[in-house]
Amino acid sequence: MKPDRFTYHCPKTIDEVISILKKYPDSKLLAGGQSLMPMLNMRIVTPANLIDLNRVHGLDGIRERNGEVVIGAMTRQRDIEFSATVHERLPLLADAITWTGHRQTRNRGTIGGSICHLDPSAEQPSIAVAMDAQLEIVGPHGLRSIPMLEFGSTLMTNVLMPNELLTAIRFKPWAFGHGWAFTEFARRHGDYAIVSASALIELDKTGCASRVSLTLGGVAAMPIRIKAAEERLLGTKVEPADVDAASVLCQDIDALDDPQIPKWYRQQLARTLVSRVLPTALSRAEAPHQ
Repeated sequence: MKPDRFTYHCPKTIDEVISILKKYPDSKLLAGGQSLMPMLNMRIVTPANLIDLNRVHGLDGIRERNGEVVIGAMTRQRDIEFSATVHERLPLLADAITWTGHRQTRNRGTIGGSICHLDPSAEQPSIAVAMDAQLEIVGPHGLRSIPMLEFGSTLMTNVLMPNELLTAIRFKPWAFGHGWAFTEFARRHGDYAIVSASALIELDKTGCASRVSLTLGGVAAMPIRIKAAEERLLGTKVEPADVDAASVLCQDIDALDDPQIPKWYRQQLARTLVSRVLPTALSRAEAPHQ
């Protein structure tokens, strides 16, 4: 199939993008196109206008600023995969990005496109939730910043206004010596995950967990943090019994339910994957020196 007719726009600046969005509300933004192009071809979406972001100056790049790692929305997933800054400061993202599609799709796919598409199984939204990322959004009234945890409204729907544009994602790196792990289960490598799990752990001088992040993807309308499991681990040495208890709490979720993948199956996967990522994250964590 081929897409329905649309008017193609190729702006060069962010201001041009905002101006076009303001003038033409029935528009779609084209980033990497790995999700949007198939949707256009199958006429799942039929916008009157298509705004190509690939020539807009200043929307890509990875840089450190004020203690944060700032990744431009148009940064290719392949650039994130090989970024020394990401590997050093955001190892969880470096780990998860290799699970995103295949090399060919990562060459074109962008972090901003994935986050805005907001597929609950996608890796990059899940890592943004796990790390409490902040999203920089530009519109006619200037710049605003919102937490990733507040970005989703319903399934695969974000809170961007029709005349707004995601420009960057800000990550606050965890302390040096923290532990991390990511894994997912899919029918085959490169497919969207049925369930994914992320773990981050910081230890205090006694070897007990002082900070924990546990995130599940694919189980709800968007990735979710399992606060009860995080609290269960805080102050413990994360022994096998603690891992088991946290895993059970991760299973006790109101998961998505459909004919192909029933609710109970997602719940069981959540428990299993968390029981795997927690020991891996702990093995990478280092307690501060006395």
